[in-house]
Amino acid sequence: LTVFLSPNDENLHISVFCVAGVVAQDGWAVNYNSKSVCTLKGSALTMECTYTPPSGHSVQKAFWTKELVTSGSEPPDLLDDPEYRGRVQYLGDEHRDCSLRFKNVTETDQSKYYFIFITNQPGGKYQGAGGVDLSVEVPERVMEGDDVTLTCKTTCSLTVRPTFTWYRNGSSLSSSTDQLHLQSVSRENKDRYQCAALGQNSPVVTLNVRYGPKSISVSISPSGEIVEGSSVTLTCSSDANPPVQNYTWFKGTSSVGKGETYTMKKISSVDSGEYKCRSSNEHGEKFSEALTLNVLYPPKSISVSISPSGEIVEGSSVNLTCSSDANPPVEYNWFKGTSIVGKGETYTMKKISSVDSGEYKCRSSNKHGEKLSEGLTLNVLCESVL
Repeated sequence: LTVFLSPNDENLHISVFCVAGVVAQDGWAVNYNSKSVCTLKGSALTMECTYTPPSGHSVQKAFWTKELVTSGSEPPDLLDDPEYRGRVQYLGDEHRDCSLRFKNVTETDQSKYYFIFITNQPGGKYQGAGGVDLSVEVPERVMEGDDVTLTCKTTCSLTVRPTFTWYRNGSSLSSSTDQLHLQSVSRENKDRYQCAALGQNSPVVTLNVRYGPKSISVSISPSGEIVEGSSVTLTCSSDANPPVQNYTWFKGTSSVGKGETYTMKKISSVDSGEYKCRSSNEHGEKFSEALTLNVLYPPKSISVSISPSGEIVEGSSVNLTCSSDANPPVEYNWFKGTSIVGKGETYTMKKISSVDSGEYKCRSSNKHGEKLSEGLTLNVLCESVL
């Protein structure tokens, strides 16, 4: 039995092949359990086969080929073909079993296959005539939300209509007709389906439900605090079938990169902001939630301002204000010369006098570093006496 699938009003067909072939001549025999096999692209398949060498012959080599022997030359071994290497396995032995297994059937595998064995006696070469015809069906694409019909078919010549049995994950279903209807399939439908008729079972079919990206998320590495100068990698993940083909990264509304990961080496404060990833395949696209990148850095761009501006006269009030760029925010300390005179963003001197003249600096600091401002010289003028 073989299963074919299609969405909506089309059908997934499952075929039963009932022909076995025995080729024998003067004690030589090859028995192909099925002369023709039909399977789905991407499925696994075993061509079952047995053989018998003549009495007194010892088998030296046994292999499968796609070529029919028409001369004395030895045809190529299928296992040596680069197109089959790693996908095809000879399960047989040098005594009786000659089965061949395909791990992942492709469309180009559709062909006729022959088994050959060679013995230790002169002229001891025999090819099973007729071979096995392999037909490969490509399943219709099933989209999430489609209604799907599975159909079981047989190539046997029948005199009565057979009873069909359907299985899901190995358990029989109530349907006894040649069709099984599935409504509004979803991506969670990973069930395995199989039909049986006339004592034959079809290969197992798993629905390949296709859908656009879902469950988009962004992760950051390394986790924890992000300090200026370090390297940061953002990774986008999503659930989609077929897998996401394109990832695009955005900072705000501007595109900044492509690919599943986005790496920023020697990150700086200007890289802080909201990042999103857009994932897309042939069935749609979706944005992730925003991830906020908060880059930490020591104080920079330190400056000191004075208020009021202009001449400073003895007895007036003066405010010195320190500003800096830093993340996290800084603590401020004020110095006159080398002596600390105050704390805080603003240092106020009320009723200033000439002894307050001098050079003032502010030191801003956070856990990532500290920095001193340039010096500001305060020149206090004596109050005029009339």
